[in-house]
Amino acid sequence: MKKSYQVIAGLLILLIVLLGSTTCAGELPMKFEETRSMMDTYVRIVVYSDEKTAEEAISAAFARMEEVVKAASIFDEEAEAFKLNRDGYLDTPSDDLVKLINMSLDYSELTDGSFDITCQPLLDLWSYNPNAEKQFWELDAATQQAAINKTLKLVGSDKIVIEENRIYFKEEGMKITLGGIAKGYAVDEALEVIKGMGIKYALVDAGGDIGTLGSKPKGELWDIPLVNPDDTSQYLADFNIKDKAVCTSGNYERYFDPEKKVGHIMNPKTGYSANECISVTIIAQNCTQADALATGVFVMGPEDGMKLVESLDNVECLIVDADRIIHRSSGLSKYLNERQ
Repeated sequence: MKKSYQVIAGLLILLIVLLGSTTCAGELPMKFEETRSMMDTYVRIVVYSDEKTAEEAISAAFARMEEVVKAASIFDEEAEAFKLNRDGYLDTPSDDLVKLINMSLDYSELTDGSFDITCQPLLDLWSYNPNAEKQFWELDAATQQAAINKTLKLVGSDKIVIEENRIYFKEEGMKITLGGIAKGYAVDEALEVIKGMGIKYALVDAGGDIGTLGSKPKGELWDIPLVNPDDTSQYLADFNIKDKAVCTSGNYERYFDPEKKVGHIMNPKTGYSANECISVTIIAQNCTQADALATGVFVMGPEDGMKLVESLDNVECLIVDADRIIHRSSGLSKYLNERQ
């Protein structure tokens, strides 16, 4: 009889545990988010999980992004890309830097040279110089062109050499900028860290370079608004995505000159600011791809850029050209809610 009571008691305890597990499993994970200043912008990480896992995942994701910054920054004197630009070579580069440069070379080839990380000398040329009597954009056309022609000799992804334990430039004075790909790569790496900790729902936003893991817990899609380039307080559309990335490149916020005629996205073939587009938004499988293509398509212009996008699998785009005409790729509608 005593044994029967013990069996019944054991079954009751097991039932309570199972019921408790079912209740816990049925509860939706809570939302946690944190924003930090990083990569010359603000980075926001959103995860849905329990508090302990969320805190650990967010902290680990930011730490991984800091590792990317240490490889890719051209402003931090301790960063690898800074040292590469300073010395013209770098021994024993990290896997991150090698991967970023190799991917950049691939995107340069894909965009027929429109995406080119060696355009930093052009950016330096157009940047504000506090010691100059006249800024570069104030010079006459002939003087500008002569300087651009000289600088273009330092531009070209074919002038970067990657060997087993060294990266170096073929031309003295070359410099790279990873600003068109590093944020996207950092977002992807952060999401990999978060995924590795068992989290199923997350978003990482690095100044508009946005990657997502899954959807929201109830199956809701992530809502990503697209800024109106003519009025950044308004939005043109909303993109609804899951397990995708969205990146926008535009010349409507950052200019070299007070008249806002020289944007910060350079055409590496001409040496002048790319001017056929106002903004390009790319939806892709990952944020690295979306980031690089947004810049490359911007430089290519609406016609050639759209041809490239249409040739790629699982890539869509929305282009606002210089005449304010909106161009949409053939499969964009499944992600797009346009605002009136």
